Amino acid sequence: MKIGLAGVGHLGKIHLKCLLNIPEWSVSGIYDADAETAQKVGEDHGVYVFSTFDELLEASDAIDLVTPTTTHFELARRVLKSRKHLFIEKPVTHTLQEARKLQKLYAEAEVKVQVGHVERFNPAFLAVKDQIKNPMFIEAHRLAEFNPRGTDVPVVLDLMIHDIDVVLAAVQSPVKKISASGVAVISDTPDITNARIEFLNGAVANLTASRISMKKMRKMRIFQRDAYISVDFLTKESEVISLVPENARGKNPFALTLKNAAGETKELEYTKPEIKPLNAIEEELRTFYYSIANNTTEEVTLDDGVNSLEVAHEILQKIRVNLSMIQ
Repeated sequence: MKIGLAGVGHLGKIHLKCLLNIPEWSVSGIYDADAETAQKVGEDHGVYVFSTFDELLEASDAIDLVTPTTTHFELARRVLKSRKHLFIEKPVTHTLQEARKLQKLYAEAEVKVQVGHVERFNPAFLAVKDQIKNPMFIEAHRLAEFNPRGTDVPVVLDLMIHDIDVVLAAVQSPVKKISASGVAVISDTPDITNARIEFLNGAVANLTASRISMKKMRKMRIFQRDAYISVDFLTKESEVISLVPENARGKNPFALTLKNAAGETKELEYTKPEIKPLNAIEEELRTFYYSIANNTTEEVTLDDGVNSLEVAHEILQKIRVNLSMIQ
């Protein structure tokens, strides 16, 4: 199956290397609005360079769209109108209106569309994914050192949206209420933001994102009945502390035992799941291929991408309201 790559900037070049490592994909070529950059990348990696996006589209069965977010809608629209499969980087579009238009085109095109929320494929998250059941409180910190690249978009759409996607996938309940605050320190949009998301099932998520920190951090802590799960997306480590019922006790003679209000005795068990080494971007592009080949549901659907974008934009709106009250 032939895939064409649109956009060979910093992330696009990473995508290209991953696609070339996946034998199931055949890279038809690349395209970038910056012809000089495209030519250099093409020469460095031995791939064909198309002079227009439409030529790339015509030569491909699927498109991997890694262009600036402001261009996503127009290019994605052309892909879906051509009934070609589409992998589109997050955030799915620049505006919610564009995202909803894409949903309508997707419904008509009968193709596969996967959104690039890469943390779903982080090996630390995959190691505990099946153990996350009805979480009631989630806390996430995503902190980055300052980098001028990416400051043209709010930190909510650049960083926090990763955690929004993971939280929505984990909780599986409609959002009831959102509270948020943020401060623009260096750029023209908020550089540090905190958001509290309340769900109809009673779950709560507290998310913090910053791009002006002294050190990097990408951690999520998940609390649920009889279990605490920690995921470090940066170091790719996870741990689980769970309460084991009395009838399943005995694995560890030195384990701490607790008695709850109902008088049940449970054993406190600590596990550090084995992390299988894998490249998360490679993995998401591989699952995209198999969703097409096997006609199965995409791992991160277009609806998932739109839902995350809706929450992100509501957070931005809450921040704007709070800032206007302060000013």
